[in-house]
Amino acid sequence: MTLHFHSLPQLERGETPAETARGFRLYRHVLKRLLDLVFIALALPVVLPVMVIVAAALWREGGNPFYAQKRLGQNGRVFWVWKFRTMVRDADRVLADILNANPALRDEWDRTQKLRQDPRVTPLGRLLRQTSLDELPQLFNVLRGDMSLVGPRPMLPEQLPLYGHYAPSYFALRPGLTGLWQVSERNEAAFIRRAELDAIYERDVSFTRDLSVLAATVTVVLRGTGC
Repeated sequence: MTLHFHSLPQLERGETPAETARGFRLYRHVLKRLLDLVFIALALPVVLPVMVIVAAALWREGGNPFYAQKRLGQNGRVFWVWKFRTMVRDADRVLADILNANPALRDEWDRTQKLRQDPRVTPLGRLLRQTSLDELPQLFNVLRGDMSLVGPRPMLPEQLPLYGHYAPSYFALRPGLTGLWQVSERNEAAFIRRAELDAIYERDVSFTRDLSVLAATVTVVLRGTGC
């Protein structure tokens, strides 16, 4: 399934020197995907035992350890993103009840599309989020080609209008397991700032930028500052 977004206003920016360079195009269209595959090949033998332990703990806590949700990918293609379950059952209904009952939380959700102290998150789920372990199943999304290691935060279909003129930059790349927003203003930025950071990354995507984001992601995980 593909969404057509030709009517969206375009992000106004001139062509940068990097965009005209052959090396930039080679990395963006070929080597970036190769980096994803090499990383997956090296990481899976280490990560799979951790995933088994997490899945077993979640199963004991209350059933299916995995959670799938529709997201928009490169060129508007819809795909299912996989995560470890971190919330109570019927989380969407619970969220609607919470936002209807609490104007302050409604305002926070409208600005950031998240809640810093989300009452739907279980104790084990909070630990998984702080360490970003809940994102590990997305390695299989990267392997399938739905996502990349580094890129824009995967967008919910209902969030498309919030991107405004930044939407073309989002759709130019595969969404990322991590990204510029996640390692810079992860818990603080309004949603439009997230969209702006995604556009900045798309404009300047490079091997060195990806390495710097991956290195910063390791710091976020070790510090337990995930969300």
